[in-house]
Amino acid sequence: MESINIEIAYALPEEQVILSLEVPDDCTVEDAIKRSGVLDTYPQIDLSTDKVGIFGKMCKLTAGLRNKDRVEIYRKLIADPKESRRQKAEMERKKALQDGTKK
Repeated sequence: MESINIEIAYALPEEQVILSLEVPDDCTVEDAIKRSGVLDTYPQIDLSTDKVGIFGKMCKLTAGLRNKDRVEIYRKLIADPKESRRQKAEMERKKALQDGTKK
């Protein structure tokens, strides 16, 4: 059986981890994550709910891997990005109105 070299990436707000490892060429995303040891280091990772991807493209845990793939484990979002942008735009609009009336 041949082997391939891959990376497992996981990021927190204050740190990023990229683990390099060699796995069998028939390894799935889930197998690679388990082999990497990242689940022992970061017990908050829950593969039943957290999304995963290869180079930024979401995939299933059963997806196969190719040489030099980077498997990424995505954290849950704390805030809805659309809502955050809407709130920021509203604050900027209010600030612009205030600045306009103070002149």
